[in-house]
Amino acid sequence: MAVNSVVVNKLRTFLSLFGITIGIFCIISVFTVIDWMAKSIHDTINSMGNNVIYIQKFPWSFDRNLAWWDIIKWPAVSLDDYQAIQTRSTKADAVSFGALKSDKIKYRSNVANDAYIFAITEGIEKVSTFEIEKGRFISPFEFSSGTNVAVLGAEIAERLFDKANPIGKVITTAGFKTQVIGVLKKEGQGGISLSNTDQMTLIPLNYGRNFINLRNRFIETQLMVRAKSGVSIEELSDEATMVLRASRRLKPAETDNFSVNKATMLSQGFDAVFKGINIGGWIIGCFAILVGGFGIANIMFVSVRERTNIIGIQKALGAKRFFILQQFLTESVLLSLVGGIVGLILIFIGTLAINYLWELNMHLTMGNIFLALFVSGAIGIIAGYAPAYAAAKMNPVDAMGFSF
Repeated sequence: MAVNSVVVNKLRTFLSLFGITIGIFCIISVFTVIDWMAKSIHDTINSMGNNVIYIQKFPWSFDRNLAWWDIIKWPAVSLDDYQAIQTRSTKADAVSFGALKSDKIKYRSNVANDAYIFAITEGIEKVSTFEIEKGRFISPFEFSSGTNVAVLGAEIAERLFDKANPIGKVITTAGFKTQVIGVLKKEGQGGISLSNTDQMTLIPLNYGRNFINLRNRFIETQLMVRAKSGVSIEELSDEATMVLRASRRLKPAETDNFSVNKATMLSQGFDAVFKGINIGGWIIGCFAILVGGFGIANIMFVSVRERTNIIGIQKALGAKRFFILQQFLTESVLLSLVGGIVGLILIFIGTLAINYLWELNMHLTMGNIFLALFVSGAIGIIAGYAPAYAAAKMNPVDAMGFSF
């Protein structure tokens, strides 16, 4: 009976579905985007390694005991710090130093403005995760001699060379001629990258010193240190702190003038952000679902009024209150579930279109599918209960319109 009522009243069914469809589309699309962002960021954070620390001037997490104006006065991480860690650390397996500069990179008439040039020392391949798609990486001899070679990020290679092979070509990096020997595999493909390697150009530090002033306290530098097997990240962090305090001759009462950052700091920070976004998504979705629920409730009250005579006849033939209640609740839940399924289909089509156009690797997860069906079913029960209860408690004589 419930299915027949839904099929016969097509316009009413469409109007009922429309409200729930919009509501489910709003809430599940928000959660789908959040899930995609969270997975992409966590994958990037995990790729940074849970056994690597990043020693920099600026911290990755907020510390109430530190004022930003004090942090600005701190010296940048230097080659002296790199040498101190390299020679004194007993828990470090690999150490690399890098200096970042934003400058212009040219190839003939193609220009990449404000490109990231990352001048690095040997050992970067041991503390950082990346893959070479074309060509090769910088050799130990090229690191030590400061050869004018570069490994391009995927996006920089596309901007300068389009579909042409960049290997062996000579580009102009900050005014200096540089030979391209490799191209990094695209990291941001299908997700969000925190490290910006797609837009980065890697060069040997000894070559980069020609146009990067390492004595500038405002230059962005960092030390990347990987722990030995069996050494915890906390042990490595504590040892690095002691080594750098001794190297910088800080007194026991003085605060550290450097930051020891870990991937877990980013993870914790983003977890808090996504928790807040989830709450916002629920608020937006609940308002949309509420509107759809009121629509179903109104439609069901109209349905009860139209079928008053039929309800009376059913009761006269022996139908119990539970049967009438179940009949209208089934219709309400059916409407709500179909509306939710239509909303899921729209989201699925949307993810296919987004993945086709931008290759973002966004998917509708099983968790969100079950959530949509659960919410739809719950809204159907809640919205349909009052009309169903009103139908169930009708007096059969009054329902059939008899008067005595």
